[in-house]
Amino acid sequence: MTAPHRPDGLPDAIQHWIAGDTVPSADGRTFDVLDPVSNQPYAQAARGGADDVARAVAAAKSAFAVWSQYGNRRRAQVLNKIADVIEARHDRLAEFESFDSGLPISQARGQARRAAENFRFFADVIVGLGEEAFRQGAEQISYVVRTPVGVAGLITPWNTPFMLESWKLAPALVAGCTLVLKPAEWTPLSASLWPEILAEAGLPAGAANIVHGIGEEAGQALVDHPDVPLISFTGSTDTGRHIIRSSAQELKATSMELGGKSPAIVFADADLEAALDSVVFGVFSLNGERCTAGSRVLVERPVYEEFTICLAARAANVRVGLPSDPATEVGALVHPEHYERVMSYVEIGKKEAQLVVGGTRPDHLAEGNYLQPTVFAKVERDARIFQEEIFGPVVAVAPFDTEEEAIELANATQFGLAAYIWTSNLKRGHRITHAVESGMVWINSHNIRDLRTPFGGVKASGVGREGGAHSIDFYSDCKIVHVALGDVRTPRFGAAQ
Repeated sequence: MTAPHRPDGLPDAIQHWIAGDTVPSADGRTFDVLDPVSNQPYAQAARGGADDVARAVAAAKSAFAVWSQYGNRRRAQVLNKIADVIEARHDRLAEFESFDSGLPISQARGQARRAAENFRFFADVIVGLGEEAFRQGAEQISYVVRTPVGVAGLITPWNTPFMLESWKLAPALVAGCTLVLKPAEWTPLSASLWPEILAEAGLPAGAANIVHGIGEEAGQALVDHPDVPLISFTGSTDTGRHIIRSSAQELKATSMELGGKSPAIVFADADLEAALDSVVFGVFSLNGERCTAGSRVLVERPVYEEFTICLAARAANVRVGLPSDPATEVGALVHPEHYERVMSYVEIGKKEAQLVVGGTRPDHLAEGNYLQPTVFAKVERDARIFQEEIFGPVVAVAPFDTEEEAIELANATQFGLAAYIWTSNLKRGHRITHAVESGMVWINSHNIRDLRTPFGGVKASGVGREGGAHSIDFYSDCKIVHVALGDVRTPRFGAAQ
């Protein structure tokens, strides 16, 4: 067995962070944290419950009186300091993230950089964000005041955990909210670095709190707490539906970034080499564990066979190896339970379609959650591997004959997060963009994000949008104030005798 690289400074215990202190669970419970190469426990994490969430919410509620009164520029200064501290810990963060999640170290380094950029970006947003005013002639003016909602509940996933935590922490804090973060139980390691980062940056104690634990316990307690008026969640569609149902009783605001089964549509007139590069990177980077992966590749029939052969050849050459190896392109899947789930879909796919390449553990990796990138061809639209999110390095390839058929196949799932269109005919590209049921579309481009743009999906892929000012809007209440400028001439009901 090939042993995982163990970063220096690994903790034996991962504790909650409440009111500026690291603390165990109120009842003393813990759970094992595994690394995905050996699948052996390397730490014990505090297993939070309702009492721990209640303590964290109380701390956040108390700190709200202080943090919400910081001006926008002062909050922005703290966020820029947080970014500085993240960057100073860049190598350690990347090593922790790679070790804990199985993400290749080269890609983990990119996630650490993006986390810092998230804080700098939202610091800039809040300083530059104005508020609206409306004048009604010479008689009245109305203006909008944006105020922080209160205590935000943040529930984050196990794929690229530190970066996605930053994507929620930054806008919540800069909007003036305080918060309780519940990291994913499979990947709590990099979240254990937030306390020292946020404290060093000068964030007031209690403004951010972290409760580790199982989703059904700690996550549910956070969703149910009456003093948490809004929940931001990234994760599976089934869990998102459950959170929305649970939040309905208290009429909580929710932002849900959920599952995806995104199509990549390749026309015969496309730059096929560029499309191939994008498809391979889009579905196999981050171990295929990404919500926007183009995991359904729809190829126009005249080039279908050629493109599928080239895709299979590239997949066979993708380097699968230890996450700590800089040459690795696909590392270990995050957890044995998830690995079993992905492998079950491989077995389903063998019965539904043609396995072209992959589908097995690489010969040189006898242990760990490894899967050779897998390509299925001749996939029918009702196949489970075409319809259901697998969340691993597995791609389904299907042909189409007409533009109309391409649109129909693209829309033939419950999901609608992202879509990718490859064609030299930009008129057609725009037509399909407007016809595809998706929250985000890239034309002749792979997944390049502009943080100013809204991020989110339609159908079963989510509710709401975050990104840029959209994130600030979610964590804020807007109050409209109307002021008379001249004499008030209200109809005088009851004045006549």
